[in-house]
Amino acid sequence: IFPYLPGSDSPAFQGLSLFMGLLLSLGSTTAVANVVAGIVLTYTRAFVVGDRVSVHDTTGVVVERGMFVTRLKNTKNEIISIPNSTTLNNHIINFSAQARDTGLILYTEVTIGYDVSWKRVHELLISAAHATGQIESEPEPFVLQKSLDDYSVNYQLNATTRNAVEMPAIHSEMNANILDAFNAAGVEIMSPMFMATRDGSELTIPKKPKE
Repeated sequence: IFPYLPGSDSPAFQGLSLFMGLLLSLGSTTAVANVVAGIVLTYTRAFVVGDRVSVHDTTGVVVERGMFVTRLKNTKNEIISIPNSTTLNNHIINFSAQARDTGLILYTEVTIGYDVSWKRVHELLISAAHATGQIESEPEPFVLQKSLDDYSVNYQLNATTRNAVEMPAIHSEMNANILDAFNAAGVEIMSPMFMATRDGSELTIPKKPKE
């Protein structure tokens, strides 16, 4: 339709049209990249709506996968829009995909002094995992000795869940159960180096309220 536009044969109109076309081409580069990235993400099946994922240091549940952006909702109910090109160019961690198949392993770490038997620590950590909702009994939770530090041992509790969306809540409940289990057993969860700044006559375990 260009030849039928009024003034299309004038050099000024042609120059302006060329300039506007150049601006449109340069401005649409990012938009086209996002559209292409969205198509690639669709066919690679990196995630679907409802999955809990981590993209570009952002973790949340996928609430929308649009043509240009992917929207995640984090634990604070904030909606975060990430351009599809950014999503495609960064690593994607999909927590829900494995949780649906064989289960997702959640883990938390504590440091306990050498004065406590490692077998006792294992018993307390595993009992805390069993007391946590959404934690599977099969496979059985297990504990690893991550490191033997100068003053303490770093233990890592690993437990399987099939509910990746509720990961923060499950983590919080499991940590609370660990505190309860160790407090009931009279075992301190703290760095033994702190003993150098107090006489050690009192424990840091919370006292039971008087009935």
